[in-house]
Amino acid sequence: MISPAQEVELGDVFWDIPTWIYYTAGYDLGCSIYVANPSDIVREYALISHTYKNQVLQSEGVLQVYGYTWFTVDPGDFIKLNGQLNLAESDVVLTIDLIDKETQSSADTISTILVTPTAAALPPGWNVPGVDNLMPMIMMIMLMMMMGKMMGSVTETEEEKKKRLEAKERKKREQIEY
Repeated sequence: MISPAQEVELGDVFWDIPTWIYYTAGYDLGCSIYVANPSDIVREYALISHTYKNQVLQSEGVLQVYGYTWFTVDPGDFIKLNGQLNLAESDVVLTIDLIDKETQSSADTISTILVTPTAAALPPGWNVPGVDNLMPMIMMIMLMMMMGKMMGSVTETEEEKKKRLEAKERKKREQIEY
């Protein structure tokens, strides 16, 4: 039996995708996946993707690296894998498991929530009632403010023109009187 002090870390996986992201099914989702080998021996890994909807497995697949299921990472080193995922569904939880070949177990897991974009999109869990009704009102207020600002600047210009014309007329009268 291995004590916690002797426990060997098999590997780490992380990526540049946030914990949730807007995603439309069928489109490419570009990402960089980093796989690190913290041990002192060369390790072979595989990346397995899973999608879950309501905690029910929807799909599972192997992410091929350089055309192969298994790839190696040198001791104390990491690799960066650039690519894209193209999934047939959205509104799911996407997980990527890093599988260690020697132990055939999951060394680490990363996940994100793929959310279908909507017209009034808010992050998951921000179900605010009436938000759809607020947006038109906010837009109307902004439009009225912009119109008021524009009309104010036009009115000032007209007043300046009147003053200028009055000053010209005064000058003409003064010149005629002399």
